[in-house]
Amino acid sequence: MTTDDTPKGPLAGLRVLDFSRILSGPYASMVLADLGAEVIKIEPLGTGDETRNFPPFQGPLSHYFIALNRSKSSIALDLKSEEGAQIARELAAESDILLENFRPGVMDRLGLGFDALHAAHPGLIYCSITGFGTQSPLAEKPAFDIVAQALSGVMSLNREPGQAPNKLSVPLGDMSGSIFSVFGILAALHERASTGKGRHVEVAMLDSLIALQGYLSQLYFTTGTSPEPQGTRHPSIVPYGAFPTSDGHVIVACLTERFWQNFARCIGHPELVDDARFSPYQNRLANRDALEEIIAEAMAGGTTEHWLAQLDAFDVPNAPILSVGDALEQEHVVSGGLVRQVSHPVAGDIRMVGSPLRFDGQHLPEPRAPQLLGEETEKVLRERLHLDEARIKALKERGTIG
Repeated sequence: MTTDDTPKGPLAGLRVLDFSRILSGPYASMVLADLGAEVIKIEPLGTGDETRNFPPFQGPLSHYFIALNRSKSSIALDLKSEEGAQIARELAAESDILLENFRPGVMDRLGLGFDALHAAHPGLIYCSITGFGTQSPLAEKPAFDIVAQALSGVMSLNREPGQAPNKLSVPLGDMSGSIFSVFGILAALHERASTGKGRHVEVAMLDSLIALQGYLSQLYFTTGTSPEPQGTRHPSIVPYGAFPTSDGHVIVACLTERFWQNFARCIGHPELVDDARFSPYQNRLANRDALEEIIAEAMAGGTTEHWLAQLDAFDVPNAPILSVGDALEQEHVVSGGLVRQVSHPVAGDIRMVGSPLRFDGQHLPEPRAPQLLGEETEKVLRERLHLDEARIKALKERGTIG
């Protein structure tokens, strides 16, 4: 329950009906929930969102489901029954935003497509996340994160030179679709404020991942040649990447001449600043192998801890390479309050990464724990559609809700 004094996010008062599952979609609806929107997640009876079954678990909740579904209300509903689909249509009529990530055509066959719902509710903002879009020759191809990564060109670069291609560990193919969908939804909300009409926002995972390539795409357009894998190196900036120490590696990133000059002095080679082979940066790029050999020899004699201190002292951008656990426990994350803790009645206290957004210097309101499958089915139907207890009981007996 909330009171008038409870902090609210900037999207408070907006209602989202979320049909999406797995990752591309649930991440977007979680962002909207973090921002204060009320999110009602529609899940199939029995199994729910597929990610509920992905081990490991904390209590009854999958780690995967926890990561993507905080602050949402779960409804278990049989969309394949006409009665279940009708309930969904009625909930859509009470919503501002609808989000789905089925293959093209699935929502239309359920009577829940954009054309049908928009005709009855012109102000509804309807967002569809697909693998490739409805007009693509790949429209019917099943799409997952690794498929989008492979087709985007990103996977070809995520490796050391001469090594096998590898996927990004962060599921950016899925997440980019969610991120761009939030952009589209917020833009459509702004437009609706003046027109009163909603839009059909369409986002393809593959398009989104290609859009995130930035200068890599422009390298190809400029040179006519696809970028080659560089490992931690940068295709046009030197020195940049992971350099070996006596007990590990340190990241160094000299994006400006000043940082390069500071770095040369840091490793005990100030003469490199005036060496024509390494100044300006185009020469460093042309003579990268020779320069990196000098750097490697200089840094091999010191520990990672030593070089991190030296690089800080000389004001050179640097970092250790942390594990996921070390990254989550580092002072920056802990002191910044990025890890949030919520209490679940069955799973107990759950730690999770919260929203990175702040407004007026403050974090967004405390999140709610992810729900059990169908946990608020009756509550939502009672409060949003004003169904009485007899109707709810009949729906349960017929297997329409759970």
